[in-house]
Amino acid sequence: MNKPLSAHSDAAEDTSTRRRILAATAEVLGRSGQTKLSLSEVALQAGVSRPTLYRWFASKEELLGAFGVYEREMFDSGISTATAGLRGTEKLDAALRFIVEYQQSYSGVRVVDIEPEVVIAQLTHVIPVMRARLLKLLSGSNAQVKASTAIRVAISHYIVRSDDEGQFLAQLRHAVGIK
Repeated sequence: MNKPLSAHSDAAEDTSTRRRILAATAEVLGRSGQTKLSLSEVALQAGVSRPTLYRWFASKEELLGAFGVYEREMFDSGISTATAGLRGTEKLDAALRFIVEYQQSYSGVRVVDIEPEVVIAQLTHVIPVMRARLLKLLSGSNAQVKASTAIRVAISHYIVRSDDEGQFLAQLRHAVGIK
């Protein structure tokens, strides 16, 4: 009977280590950018040895791929939590507020200042995904236009960061037709 408990404990430890590495990746990317990302620096930031990091991620490319998935999961989890139990306009507004809070607190925002060319190249993949997720919260014949406009507003605030969260939220609300 101890074996399943031990396996569960090992799995929990592994998940914790993996998450620490991925969270550390966000911090290092915020300082160094993707091109200059150092696995040694990620390991140091995560408080793990290089062999431990390599046990989880065999290469920089593998780490960056997993980090992309981790970012999407963090965003999806946060938006799900923010909108849980809400319906209609309240749910949509909660999602917009989450987008503003996420962008204002997210360390990845600094990457655009370090490596704008990398970030802009990634936007071609990110914009359709974000639009599709927001579209699920919208209705009406012009839902596509509203979702596209709101995402472009969010992207513009990501590229040219504004410290005015109120204006950012007001612009998103306007884009989707919330008064």
